[in-house]
Amino acid sequence: MLSPENCPEPGQWSTARAPYQREIMDAINDALHEEVVVMCSAQVGKTEGANNIIGYFIDQDPCPILYVLATVEMAQDWSKERLAPMLRDTPCLRGKVREARATSDNSTLLHKTFPGGHLSVVGANAPSGLAARPIRVVICDEVDRYPASAGHEGDPVNLAFARTKNFWNRKKILFSTPTIKGISRIEPAYEASDKRRFYVPCLHCGHFQVLRFPQMKWDKNAAGEYDPKTVRYICEKCEAPMTDADKTKFLRRGEWRAEVPGADVAGFHINELYSPWVRWSDIVKGFLESKKRPETLKTWVNQTLGETWEQEGDSIESEEVYKRCEDYPKNAEGARLAPAGVCVITAGVDVQENRLEVEFVGWGAGEESWSMEYAFVAGDTAQPATWDQLDLLLSRRFEHVLGTTLQVAAVFVDSGFRTADVYRFVKPRRDRRVWASKGIAGWGRPLLGRPSSNNRARIMLWPLGVDSLKETIYARLNVKGEGPGFCHFPRGYDHEFFAQLTAERIVRVYRHGFPGRSWEKMRARNEALDCRVLAYAALISLSHDVPHLLARLAAENTQLAATIKAEVPGKPAVPAPATPTAASGGPPRIKIKKSAWLAGLKRF
Repeated sequence: MLSPENCPEPGQWSTARAPYQREIMDAINDALHEEVVVMCSAQVGKTEGANNIIGYFIDQDPCPILYVLATVEMAQDWSKERLAPMLRDTPCLRGKVREARATSDNSTLLHKTFPGGHLSVVGANAPSGLAARPIRVVICDEVDRYPASAGHEGDPVNLAFARTKNFWNRKKILFSTPTIKGISRIEPAYEASDKRRFYVPCLHCGHFQVLRFPQMKWDKNAAGEYDPKTVRYICEKCEAPMTDADKTKFLRRGEWRAEVPGADVAGFHINELYSPWVRWSDIVKGFLESKKRPETLKTWVNQTLGETWEQEGDSIESEEVYKRCEDYPKNAEGARLAPAGVCVITAGVDVQENRLEVEFVGWGAGEESWSMEYAFVAGDTAQPATWDQLDLLLSRRFEHVLGTTLQVAAVFVDSGFRTADVYRFVKPRRDRRVWASKGIAGWGRPLLGRPSSNNRARIMLWPLGVDSLKETIYARLNVKGEGPGFCHFPRGYDHEFFAQLTAERIVRVYRHGFPGRSWEKMRARNEALDCRVLAYAALISLSHDVPHLLARLAAENTQLAATIKAEVPGKPAVPAPATPTAASGGPPRIKIKKSAWLAGLKRF
């Protein structure tokens, strides 16, 4: 039974709703295949399918079961939010699994006992949970999110599978959405399988085919914009269209076909185009939005197509970025102005022994960025006087081409060096959103974690997923044309700045025999990259929905530009936010008492 708190269609399970699930679950009972691999997108019923498999073994074939998720926290959440409702609502399971009791060790949140077997739910980051008991059925969920090693014990998948050696009828099951090509766990496992894909017939000519995104076509509306509502699937043979309304018909007639018949491992690949719960128009809408930035397109390829993402390059040539330098608008005194697209400014501070380095970055719609200034504060960073100079620097306001001024909305200061001095500096400046940060290595971590005050100074300390942040910055530096994600730099920055900004590269490393990625310095100094990472993290701290915030501020920018044009008849229009001017001068400076745009920034 599907529980109402977890499913949009609660009630009795019906495989007919998503017929492709039937053979995947049947493969679990197929004695010919000891191992089953499922590489899939999101929203295809993977989680409920795994739950159904667990329910089957509890009810029909009780045995020791191990369910492995990426972390202990995820294991706890699954037990409370998925397993408990299923046990409560499914009649044949109700009462079979002993409830967790404080006075008994037999059944806990992560270890459930039932007649004939038990279910252990563990995190891949906890080696003790992976090596505790003999297991007959191992289900590894989202294996591409697993750490390279469970502590110092080795690959968590191998550790889990090793628990099954004593059982002749063992089952080893891998589920996952893929991630990066070359380091994905699920992709090589699928490639070593019989590689089944779900073929569906064209309702016009009967030709069986795998649904692929390039066969999706859509039109433009009267305004010349793409209209996802017009999407249809074009048959690869007869070129006749099929629509969302046809999905139920061709899914019922679909069938799995193996590319490598007779392989020992049963492997399945399915993408979101097949999902009965996702409209094709929503898939196209997601594509049109995600393709604006490399990092969002990567997520779309993984989550929607169920395919690995190929990196364009592991390093960036500094000279290529240096060539992009452009002339920003300037005031009458020749001082640099914030271009029209800038809506908010943040800063990142890198701490060295004899200096503080700061980058001020302006951000606009689509997280397009403009480096406003790269500054140094020379001096011993153990002395208060050096930090006083930093305080003056961070207090400055930037003149905007629209005639207003912008103060720095948020600042992140790296606390990895001179930690106590950083804490002393940020503590009285919390109201100005001057925060301390700490980089946390590891792929797959969130760009910005939840802040904590569990430290000696009791200050708000923000954890940063530095590997993921650097990957995002490099993806932005690879954007070639102006628009969402593009990075602007003013003329006048030297070659050293760009050499530091591109000072690292991604290299493949092997930990406990498993391939992974690591950032490697190609030169000693990389402060410019660190400052940009901190400035971007500061932007993320401003809102849980930064794209919406920047879009709103950009719209208010446009409205303010129109107001200026109306107030100064005969003067040229102020450039639109999406197209910053490269002229040496700027429009006349106009004193505006109050605007909705400035009011919107007050909370920063």
